[in-house]
Amino acid sequence: MVIKQAELQTVCGITSSLPENLYPEVAFAGKSNVGKSSLINGLLNRKSLARTSSQPGKTQTINFYYVNQSLYLVDLPGYGYAKASEEIRAKWGRMVENYLHKSKQLRAVFLLIDIRHAPSANDKQMYQWIVSQGYEPIIIATKLDKIKRSQVAKQLKLLKEELKLLPGTKLLPFSAQTKQGREEIWEVMEKLIEDKAI
Repeated sequence: MVIKQAELQTVCGITSSLPENLYPEVAFAGKSNVGKSSLINGLLNRKSLARTSSQPGKTQTINFYYVNQSLYLVDLPGYGYAKASEEIRAKWGRMVENYLHKSKQLRAVFLLIDIRHAPSANDKQMYQWIVSQGYEPIIIATKLDKIKRSQVAKQLKLLKEELKLLPGTKLLPFSAQTKQGREEIWEVMEKLIEDKAI
C-alpha cells in the first residue's frame, strides 16, 4: 500500500458522538503497552502521526486516522492499564463497546498481543469479547524484533493455544522496528475491505 495521505481526523472521548464516516474502518485493540501507536505509524510510514509514549494508558480516546481518502485506521483505547481507576476503565469499556455496536463502516478488528509473553487474562477476555460482538479478530503479534528468529514459531503456537483461537484465525507477526509484517497486514486489510464492500 502506497500511503499518499494520512491524518488524524477525529478524536472521540467518553462523551463524544461517533463520526458518521463514509469510508471503511479497521480498528486496532490491545493492551496499553503493546505498541498500537507504533503499528499505526509503521503501517502509514509516518514517524509520529500516532503519538507513542513510554507511559502506558496514554490513548484514552478513539482516534480515527483518515488514509488515502479511502479508509480509516481506528485506534481504540488500550486496556489493562493498572493505574486507571475502575470507573475510568469501565467508561473506556463502554466507549469501545458502543463503537463496535454502532459503527456502520467497521470491517475488521485487529487484536495486538506481545509475542514475547503468553497472553494475559485481559488479552484472553478481549479476544473472547470481540468474538462475542460478532467479529473475527485478526491477531497481530507485536515486538517481533525482540525475540530470536528460532523462538518465533514456538511463541506463535503459544499465542494460538492460550487464546484458543477459532479455526482459520489469522495470526500475523509484526515488528515496528524492521517493518516486518507490514505488507501482510495491508494485504489482509485490503482484502477485508474489498470482500465486505457493499
